Amino acid sequence: MSDLDGLEPGAQGYFTPQEYDARLEAVRSGMAAKGIDLLLVSTPENIFYLTGLDHWGYFAPHLLIVPAEGEMALVTRSMEKITIANQVRNARFYGHQDSETAADVAGRLLGAGHTQARIGAEFWSSGLSHGLAEVLKGKLSGVRWLDASGLIDALRRVKSPAERAYVRRAAQVTDAGAAAAISAIGDGASERHVAAECERAMIEAGGTYPGFGPFIRSTIRLGEEHTTWTDRRFAAGEAVFMELSGCVARYHAPLGRLVHVGHVPEGAAKMAEIAGEAFDAVLGAMREGALFRDVYAAWQGVVDRAGLSHYRRHHCGYLVGIGVPPSWTGGNSVTGLRHDSDIKVKTGMTFHVLSWLMGTGRGDFFVSNAVLLDDDGPEVLTRTPAGVCVA
Repeated sequence: MSDLDGLEPGAQGYFTPQEYDARLEAVRSGMAAKGIDLLLVSTPENIFYLTGLDHWGYFAPHLLIVPAEGEMALVTRSMEKITIANQVRNARFYGHQDSETAADVAGRLLGAGHTQARIGAEFWSSGLSHGLAEVLKGKLSGVRWLDASGLIDALRRVKSPAERAYVRRAAQVTDAGAAAAISAIGDGASERHVAAECERAMIEAGGTYPGFGPFIRSTIRLGEEHTTWTDRRFAAGEAVFMELSGCVARYHAPLGRLVHVGHVPEGAAKMAEIAGEAFDAVLGAMREGALFRDVYAAWQGVVDRAGLSHYRRHHCGYLVGIGVPPSWTGGNSVTGLRHDSDIKVKTGMTFHVLSWLMGTGRGDFFVSNAVLLDDDGPEVLTRTPAGVCVA
């Protein structure tokens, strides 16, 4: 079958073969613990984690077939064969024409040889649509399907030394973008111009395309969580919200700032002081073995003592690292520092820590940074000045 002819893989550029081998070994240990004979990976971030495949082609479904032993197989559109040959060395490529789907090819590959097998799939994956899943189920009768969502995501939470180095480089790119954005903000400047200067600076600083573009919003749209620039021009007295991340080797290091045009409104300086204290409290609570909910409680405690006990946030930060559009959160979910999370903090985790005091009734302020829990404690990776900023 010509569409199933494998290609000789090329070299992976981001990590050593030994690191990829260790990741695969950890995944297989997780498979064994869950009683999974074969794993189908469809989340782009997890495919990248295991193979190093970095391209814009993830808009189309990819299926990485991980057997309990032996070579992995990567199934996607045939037109990606050169990219995958150049980037992936630890999986054999099988392409499909656009008249069929990745599920058709995976069904032929697995066929009758996996009848009665226990196959794990990422049920909660943006890369596994309902239609694709239904075709797979139809092709593989007699299979016992197991939900393997989160198996690889949990492994990705703790970054290796090589991954930490990429996050640090991404933070430098972030700071370059933030500096350019702040310099471009002023009375009469447009949101579009600020975003363009930010993007230009991050690309020239060595960054690639991030999971999100920069969020640049002015006063009338401050409450819009995930919208970005328009043609609107700033006026004196407005506040400009900006949240952005550099990206290096698909690793992210976000930050956020609130920039005032012309002058600082009443209450902003006090909110900045409280937000800074709350941010520091997060760092103080962020240690090996602490629960995510305890880190959030440290943040909320500062806010409560400042007389803002009515104010609550859904989280005070979340895990970051590998990100593929449309997000830098690591997939289609957010692993947050929430009031009800019993996840344990571990050395090697990287966070986007947010100290957000918006709509308090006593003024507004917002500051966020990328933070790595390294061997010596929390390291704030993004260095853009965090106090009250006037442009």
